[in-house]
Amino acid sequence: MRRSWYRCAASGSSTCGGTSCSGSRCCTTPAWCWDGLVDAHTHPVWAGDRVHEFAMKLAGATYMEIHEAGGGIHYTVEHTRNALEEELFSSFQHRLLRMLRAGTTLVECKSGYGLALETELKMLRVIERARRELDIGVSSTYCGAHSVPKGKTASEAADDIINNHLPKLNDLMQSGDLRVDNIDVFCEKGVFDLNSTRRILQAGKDIGLQINFHGDELHPMNSAELGAELGAQAISHLEEISDKGIEAMGSAKCAAVLLPTTAYILRLNQPRARDMLKAGVIVALGSDFNPNAYCYAMPMVMHLACTNMKMSMNEALAAATINAAYSLGKSQSHGSLEVGKQGDVIIINSSRWEHLIYQFGGHQELIKYVIVKGKIVYQNDRVLSF
Repeated sequence: MRRSWYRCAASGSSTCGGTSCSGSRCCTTPAWCWDGLVDAHTHPVWAGDRVHEFAMKLAGATYMEIHEAGGGIHYTVEHTRNALEEELFSSFQHRLLRMLRAGTTLVECKSGYGLALETELKMLRVIERARRELDIGVSSTYCGAHSVPKGKTASEAADDIINNHLPKLNDLMQSGDLRVDNIDVFCEKGVFDLNSTRRILQAGKDIGLQINFHGDELHPMNSAELGAELGAQAISHLEEISDKGIEAMGSAKCAAVLLPTTAYILRLNQPRARDMLKAGVIVALGSDFNPNAYCYAMPMVMHLACTNMKMSMNEALAAATINAAYSLGKSQSHGSLEVGKQGDVIIINSSRWEHLIYQFGGHQELIKYVIVKGKIVYQNDRVLSF
């Protein structure tokens, strides 16, 4: 495969604000070369199906109403705790392969449907196995503070995480049994308050984990200000971020991982992408794939970012490549096509690179090849020409 056949649709910049395109398309081959896409926020390890909750949402039930009624995270926790590790890996592998076929070559993967130590470790072992056995790149996140376990207060749950979960996790990391990159907390009204969030995140940082957490999603919690203060690598959601929070994240070079699928499905306020970009915030994108927001495909995420959050296609491309890699602390090795970086590439069969964003759901007939570390890991025989 001669590289000169293809035009690179990415900026090729190692900085996190690059949004321009470069290169030229071959006059004989309607194909374009992209960086492999990076999905900066997912919850892909779980058992149990929550399709029944979609009908509840359509009828007007809010996320927290479903959560308080025993649905949502708690429903998935129950099924995930009862699932065998091999069952979890099998379904997880299937989901990652679907992501790969949609052009994602690096994906952030959270635990968080265990809450109890043993189930959290079971999920992290499944993620570690995928990192070692599958072609897709994996960034592992411990998210034991995804919800407050039944029968505990947020403060008690935080004590358990700090005194029991994290020391055990640190032992497994030091022995080489697990590699975990990030620590996450769901900082939200009725879940973990600002004080409990601070305690957990600082304890995770103390054992070498990057801070990368949920904040300011359903209520303004001053999560952005807290993340900037603690030196967070990234904060996700941010539908209810304050002006001061935007300013703080811009100054701290803390990435904002925006999740347009979640705002769309839950009918939330759209994240203020334009205000963030204007303030110099590093804006990244993630699918938030989970039983509540069932989307595998970053091309569809980019489309929603453009239509609902008013991002340009160039900005969405940067947010799903170099900026998403930055949010995971991996922009030196992923996110752009540069000498010395990992050779993750997707090739689309199209007269213009914009078709992968423009054609909502059209990626299945556009992506011809997915390449990881210079090796073709997916070749699509259903590709059409446009």
